[in-house]
Amino acid sequence: MKKSLLLLTLLLSIFILSSCKPNDGVLRVGMDLKYPPFETVDLSNNPEGISVDVAYALGEYLGREVEIINTDFSSIIPAIQSGEIDIAIASMSITEERLEVVDFSNPYFYFKIISLVNQNFATENGLTGNSTVEDLLAIDGAKFVGIASQVSSSIPEGYGKDVIQATDLGTAVEEVAQGTADILLMSANPVVDGYKANPDTTLVVWDSFVASPIGMAVKKGNTELLEQANQFIESMSQAGGLYDILATKWNPILLENLGKGLDFYTNA
Repeated sequence: MKKSLLLLTLLLSIFILSSCKPNDGVLRVGMDLKYPPFETVDLSNNPEGISVDVAYALGEYLGREVEIINTDFSSIIPAIQSGEIDIAIASMSITEERLEVVDFSNPYFYFKIISLVNQNFATENGLTGNSTVEDLLAIDGAKFVGIASQVSSSIPEGYGKDVIQATDLGTAVEEVAQGTADILLMSANPVVDGYKANPDTTLVVWDSFVASPIGMAVKKGNTELLEQANQFIESMSQAGGLYDILATKWNPILLENLGKGLDFYTNA
């Protein structure tokens, strides 16, 4: 009887201690490793990129080992809902639609919709890389090109502009480069890639139509992990914090490939 009571007391003590202990198990982080320099793999097929560094830094902050779960972008939210992953750090924009099915942290990056402009059109209208969205919208007869159901079409249409519909991004870029369209709105990477492929016939206008807030996503109701993520994000902007560390590591690559450093992504 005494042995049974002692064993019961021991088991109860273990249960109480374990229930009070913070969750220090593996933190499963979902992202789609097809989007350098944020989410990609190195030559040995190991996860690499800015988002990967953010994920490992979050794990260190929480005292948890991190496992990167390579997940097709369209499957990330279902993976959160099913419990396959704990959190998404995947360059995912915070939208009303997504907020209905997952909870988002505070923004930690901002992805901006900028403009690829035909160079002759820019010269005729006095546009430069430092021109503004208002400058672009004020030009009567400007021909926008976009892809159906994407921001390249929906944003100019929202301003009452007619949009030439292209079948894909490559075709839209070619329309601008050849002058059959004047302006294409897209996120920074495809705009800069379009410019690099056509440096003599296109121009990048950097002022953003939209700065989409990027957040970490967790399962609905996972308030503990969400609060921890927000505390971590708040620490990122401290002097010597993660933003400074990321800038030191990634600015050479960002500047070479984009022409803008990390601060382009950290300011709305």
